Amino acid sequence: MFLNKGWQEMQFKNSRGLTLAGLLYSPVGHSGPVVIVCHGFTGSKEGEGSAKTMGEELGDRGYNTLLFDFSGNGDSEGLFENITLSGQVDDLRSAVDWCVGTGMGPVFTMGRSFGGTTVICHGAVDSRVAGVCTWAAPARLMELFTEFAEGPVDDEGDLFVLAGEEGIAYLRKAFFDNLDRFDIPALAGRISPRPLLVIQGEKDDVVNPADAGLIFNGAKEPKEILYISGADHQFSQHHRQVWDACFAWLKRYITV
Repeated sequence: MFLNKGWQEMQFKNSRGLTLAGLLYSPVGHSGPVVIVCHGFTGSKEGEGSAKTMGEELGDRGYNTLLFDFSGNGDSEGLFENITLSGQVDDLRSAVDWCVGTGMGPVFTMGRSFGGTTVICHGAVDSRVAGVCTWAAPARLMELFTEFAEGPVDDEGDLFVLAGEEGIAYLRKAFFDNLDRFDIPALAGRISPRPLLVIQGEKDDVVNPADAGLIFNGAKEPKEILYISGADHQFSQHHRQVWDACFAWLKRYITV
């Protein structure tokens, strides 16, 4: 189904058989470079509209853009309480499978917040990814999520409640157990020789800005880091600066 300005609704399945919902902006057909954009924790593919606007600007520059909802989020199948970082990495791998299968490439991945952590973990193990960009990605996962966790809310001690700026969310204990499997700075080091761009707001009150330094220091060349003065976790007043930095970075590594 085609939406306004050439957006196309599409679906693909992850390895667990769940159907994931996506939006594809492909102004020149299913060929050429593609940027896969990953939303943050409790987010959705549209990013309240800003992700689509960025995708349209990418299209003006000759890039395809795929936005999709991780399982348990947005319009994708699954329960939010069952999400894990491993599951999101699997979802992203399935998105890359779909893009490569339709003839698009090279593939660049871009993620905000927990989606940024996801693109690092995935890029470390999937050589099909030509470059990785993160926005406000957390590196110290247990420290971040246990800060918001208020403990188990069921008799079995399996279901936990998290309270944050987006409201209340429920997660299984498996989410926290799974986080221990990932050393984010070390995984950032496995992206090389492909490029990594780390973007971080200096006034982020959700993810400690020092996490960007941990990721950058763990990475190998080619790598770049951009701290944006005054920017919060959402980059509320700084979208233009973030987008322009991403566009310039892509231009250095993709010829269209």
